Amino acid sequence: MSWPGTFKMAECGASGSGSSGDSLDKSITLPPDEIFRNLENAKRFAIDIGGSLTKLAYYSTVQHKVAKVRSFDHSGKDTERDHEPPYEISVQEEITARLHFIKFENTYIEACLDFIKDHLVNTETKVIQATGGGAYKFKDLIEEKLQLKVDKEDVMTCLIKGCNFVLKNIPHEAFVYQKDSDPEFRFQTNHPHIFPYLLVNIGSGVSIVKVETEDRFEWVGGSSIGGGTFWGLGALLTKTKKFDELLHLASRGQHSNVDMLVRDVYGGAHQTLGLSGNLIASSFGKSATADQEFSKEDMAKSLLHMISNDIGQLACLHARLHSLDRVYFGGFFIRGHPVTMRTITYSINFFSKGEVQALFLRHEGYLGAIGAFLKGAEQDNPNQYSWGENYAGSSGLMSTSPELGPAQRARSGTFDLLEMDRLERPLVNLPLLLDPPSYVPDTVDLTDDALARKYWLTCFEEALDGVVKRAVASQPDSVDAAERAEKFRQKYWNKLQTLRQQPFAYGTLTVRSLLDTREHCLNEFNFPDPYSKVKQRENGVALRCFPGVVRSLDTLGWEERQLALVKGLLAGNVFDWGAKAVSDVLESDPYFGFEEAKRKLQERPWLVDSYSKWLQRLKGPPHKCALIFADNSGIDIILGVFPFVRELLLRGTEVILACNSGPALNDVTHSESLIVAERIAGMDPVVHSALREERLLLVQTGSSSPCLDLSRLDKGLAALVRERGADLVVIEGMGRAVHTNYHAALCCESLKLAVIKNAWLAERLGGRLFSVIFKYEVPAE
Repeated sequence: MSWPGTFKMAECGASGSGSSGDSLDKSITLPPDEIFRNLENAKRFAIDIGGSLTKLAYYSTVQHKVAKVRSFDHSGKDTERDHEPPYEISVQEEITARLHFIKFENTYIEACLDFIKDHLVNTETKVIQATGGGAYKFKDLIEEKLQLKVDKEDVMTCLIKGCNFVLKNIPHEAFVYQKDSDPEFRFQTNHPHIFPYLLVNIGSGVSIVKVETEDRFEWVGGSSIGGGTFWGLGALLTKTKKFDELLHLASRGQHSNVDMLVRDVYGGAHQTLGLSGNLIASSFGKSATADQEFSKEDMAKSLLHMISNDIGQLACLHARLHSLDRVYFGGFFIRGHPVTMRTITYSINFFSKGEVQALFLRHEGYLGAIGAFLKGAEQDNPNQYSWGENYAGSSGLMSTSPELGPAQRARSGTFDLLEMDRLERPLVNLPLLLDPPSYVPDTVDLTDDALARKYWLTCFEEALDGVVKRAVASQPDSVDAAERAEKFRQKYWNKLQTLRQQPFAYGTLTVRSLLDTREHCLNEFNFPDPYSKVKQRENGVALRCFPGVVRSLDTLGWEERQLALVKGLLAGNVFDWGAKAVSDVLESDPYFGFEEAKRKLQERPWLVDSYSKWLQRLKGPPHKCALIFADNSGIDIILGVFPFVRELLLRGTEVILACNSGPALNDVTHSESLIVAERIAGMDPVVHSALREERLLLVQTGSSSPCLDLSRLDKGLAALVRERGADLVVIEGMGRAVHTNYHAALCCESLKLAVIKNAWLAERLGGRLFSVIFKYEVPAE
């Protein structure tokens, strides 16, 4: 098979696309290096070969730039210069791990293996883990092309391992499919306890497995009537040999022309029996008595209903038998096809009376490949880490929408991609969440809210020029910064257009996911921290103002000081380069400062105002330990957060100050906070002694996002919260306290505070620009 540097892809709503549109004659090309990314650093491979699709998994090391900060060495100097920055920034190369999963039609396997062989440079791998029926069929070909020994792995073990992995690491992996709803896809928030569950894998036949723990599962049933039956009988009935074509016929058919319904048997009497007249009484029942030819479409639809209803009833009976209410469906029969998911969902709902939930997986096609990879990587134990989906390198779940352009439909047809990046430390729930299973980080679901979706997508599109400009300016010495920034623009713009057509492409669409996707795309083109210089400058300015702010606060009476501290926190939060209304002011007026920000604040009563209740609480005993999630660098953390921290310390409250592990916008990072705290300690004895005595602890959140997901926090932070008995959580900033966690229920007291720096959002909340949210909550006894 010749392969002149590109893959030829037929645009026909092919396997996995979920498209029910007509086949198209056009074709597009996709460079292979956009599919098999970073092959030169591939270390380990696994492959899952089914009847029609091959799923390849490999692990690679990715070199990328990171902005590091460190204090200047002032040894030998008498004094520091007034306007010297508080620390130096250096850009360094770092190596991290990435998992790549690629799905393609078996037609391409030989060409794909040739490309991999030609581009493997550094692999130390001698063995490739393989699963699926094709692992036997293509064993000799794989060994010959890649010069690797094929180790075959048990299909079911691989499926379970893969399923556990995606459920643990991809927050919006599982979804409910509701055909007549808007949106059709409703994603489930990851349950912290994923076991037990039932996995129904529908390949040629059906396997039903009860999964109890990471390593304990049991095959509990199955059926020979599965996807192969649908394909085989469908081919006999319609003379159609292609599986996807058969599904396409079914999507256009009317099963009631072939099936005998309850109303056909009972007439109007079905109502007295309490039955719906539209229920199928007998699949293909009319074909025995009707003297007519049936259309291919109607027969395919009837067959699909027959097989799906049978599988649904079987799954439901097993779920009831084992007292399980969650059933995950996977296998080539599903493959994201709406008509299949709809019939299975209907069947489960009908037979369980709504007590058992049919769930599908965004990446169900990869489960076997992921499991095989994990089996071969046990010496590295990938399960000891947390992983995150890289939105920049992954295809999205495809829409059935006929408005989609052909290129979009084909994107995940012939080739479909998933990339996951290893996170430095395991992520866990915040122990202070009241009910972790019901916790939803995001305040607004843009998949659901069409008006909000339209506004925010437009907002992110309009902000793109500014982000590109900022990215280029952050690397003045780089000769290719403008070229890379342009590539970033194109990639993120394309993601936004995909999300306009398919808001569910990467799970539930939220402001958080839009921000995270932008950060992933920036990192993709080596812009690790476009705001590093801005933060450095603003931290320097704010540090010089800190002593004066503290002196001013110390002159106030107790009650007056508490209000001034809160207003300082709020005024500091105005300095957010991620908000256009603020960045416009900061760009045009370099002298806009802390006092000006205070004047911008809404006068009390604020839009949400629990301040009186908070003041009353402060008249009581001190909190044992406060966990504070900080937002922005500069004035925010130095003149807003640190004076507030200092007051808590003076009251006898320990403080855990949590900052982002990695950069996002102008948010303060953990490494920056360490330097800031060190400089403040040099000016303030309260902070100095608190740091020395470990009554003030600076920790990282495990996140690199402007928003905050309390179900995915650094394990060390969670352990510290338990150890210190934190009884107050303070969440500041629009991203952390409004876009996320506005409704988060905690089992201790909490303060959520922010200044609304977006006019549209302010209006939606019933306020105006620079309205104040000050939400003090005490859990019900």
